[in-house]
Amino acid sequence: MKFSTSNELILYCRNNNLTLNAFSLSEEIINTGRSYGYIRDYLKNVIKVMQNAVLSSQDMTQPSRRGKIIGNDSRKIHDRLGSHNTVCGETIAKAAAYALSTMELNASMGKVVASPTAGSCGVMPAVLMTTKERFALDEETLISGLLAANLVGSLVAKNATISGAEGGCQAEVGTASAMASAAVVHMLGGTPEMVFNAAAMCFKNLLGLVCDPIAGLVESPCAKRNAMGAANALLCAEMSLAGIESIIPFDEVVEAMYRVGRALPPSLRETSMGGLATTKTGVQIQTDLFK
Repeated sequence: MKFSTSNELILYCRNNNLTLNAFSLSEEIINTGRSYGYIRDYLKNVIKVMQNAVLSSQDMTQPSRRGKIIGNDSRKIHDRLGSHNTVCGETIAKAAAYALSTMELNASMGKVVASPTAGSCGVMPAVLMTTKERFALDEETLISGLLAANLVGSLVAKNATISGAEGGCQAEVGTASAMASAAVVHMLGGTPEMVFNAAAMCFKNLLGLVCDPIAGLVESPCAKRNAMGAANALLCAEMSLAGIESIIPFDEVVEAMYRVGRALPPSLRETSMGGLATTKTGVQIQTDLFK
């Protein structure tokens, strides 16, 4: 991408009367050499894969292929939605269920969209599909949301990291949450400033989140963190659309996230040598899986 900061990007779009999704699309065409039609069809397929993933738990009866760390939790929330007044309300509960469903499909070697990584693949689908159903959004609107989210993810990848091995889970679920929140704000008519305020708040809420997968598998605590990331994205979108601003600008938040990630010890950066992975139960799970 030609710009390194959100401020540059926002100013360029304002001066050239461009929406974020239009700018994002033009960058994709320039950088990939692909046509508008190709990119649009590609994103339509992304949406299809995401939609299948959030609904996959309704047909899934097996746990993850390698072990039995996660599986069928999404269905439990769906069942509760149908029979109880939920604590969080239908929107948040459904988003959590969708995030868990996608992560369960990923753990069983199903087809998911790395958005931006496989370890955070539940957040974007959960938020996009929940918002789609809540507001009856059409496919073109979802495509515009993906294109806006692309800008957030690209800036994070350019200026920091989206890797849990380099920056902890804040870099993976944090980026996914920021991208998803940005998509929601954009799809619901928020300004570019609102889009990046939402993304900034998402990171601020997850700053310092470690990466400590049990047995080295992207299952636990990853799946629940994806559900939390989806809820975070929706909350930050709500705040931004209400006019609440991030006191620390997006670009500075991303810079801080990177510094925090680099300061984390290796044991808390996807090595499974610290955190929950080294608890008594975590160690026992690993022993049982690999004995």
